Amino acid sequence: MFELAIEERDVKADLAKVRKSGRIPAVFYGPKAKATSFFVDTIQFKKVLKDAGESSIVRLKGLNSNTDVLVHEVQYDPIRHEPVHVDFYVVEKDKKTQVGVPLEFIGVSPAVKDFGGVLVKVLHEIEVEALPQDLPHNISIDVSSLATIDSHIVVSDIVMPKGVTAITKGEEIVALISEATKEEEAPVASIDLSSIEVEKKGKKEEGEASEEEK
Repeated sequence: MFELAIEERDVKADLAKVRKSGRIPAVFYGPKAKATSFFVDTIQFKKVLKDAGESSIVRLKGLNSNTDVLVHEVQYDPIRHEPVHVDFYVVEKDKKTQVGVPLEFIGVSPAVKDFGGVLVKVLHEIEVEALPQDLPHNISIDVSSLATIDSHIVVSDIVMPKGVTAITKGEEIVALISEATKEEEAPVASIDLSSIEVEKKGKKEEGEASEEEK
């Protein structure tokens, strides 16, 4: 299980200074949990987010208790794209929860390798339901079953991990093979250089004529 140390949050603290010191303001809440504000270390949080994502349980350690949560929402600075606030959702061990789980595509499609097809990844995550301890970090999609052009994989084709149920509709396409198309180059219009020469010459003669008139 992933763990993250938290520390008490001073509501009067200057958040700009707090962030510069390497900490992020955060809050956890849930159906049976009182909303609680705190700080987390920025570097540690980014590491946990990278490893756990938003579908793995994270244990918050501190404030005299351990709390199991999911990363619910991360707010980012629009310019630096650094996390500036985090919401954690407290899970109940005996109650199923629904989350979006990322898909990991593995294997080689014969349609791509042998027939020049193009693998199109339609979905990058699916919604699932499971007890917190059964939630997968990701779900593998083996594309080696895609052997011909126009073949596809739908959600109902996925073998779900034990204790996990797909919420996304079974007929939703996860990935498909499309026929490769050649990009047509736009035709370059031919340029008649002689006409340009004549035009320039004509303008020059007109200019000379106007000089003589003067």
